[in-house]
Amino acid sequence: QVHLVESGGGLVQAGGSLRLSCTASGRVFMIYDMGWFRQAPGKEREFVAAIRWSGSSTSYADSVKGRFTISRDNGKNTVYLQTNSLKPEDTAVYYCAAGRPLDMTNRGAYDYSGQGTQVTVSS
Repeated sequence: QVHLVESGGGLVQAGGSLRLSCTASGRVFMIYDMGWFRQAPGKEREFVAAIRWSGSSTSYADSVKGRFTISRDNGKNTVYLQTNSLKPEDTAVYYCAAGRPLDMTNRGAYDYSGQGTQVTVSS
């Protein structure tokens, strides 16, 4: 079992930055691929970014490429999402997920998910 806790969300003006963190319990964090997803009000949860367990491969949604960066520190059981040049359309609850998905963009392929952290970007 893996328990995930997100943090780092908040209210920021357009153009600003936030660093989201997701810390996992358990000793097996390092074998899981990690993903970030987000859900805006009235919309489906969507893929944002993901990173393989080794950190050797990352994937990003087109909407965040060049602005967001995913990274991980297996020694701290933590995955990060650095969000820069934020836009009002980035406003959502951001969730992290853990699993061994073949397709890192498929949220249904992950085994565990956290409770989320709210990101609000004002114009």
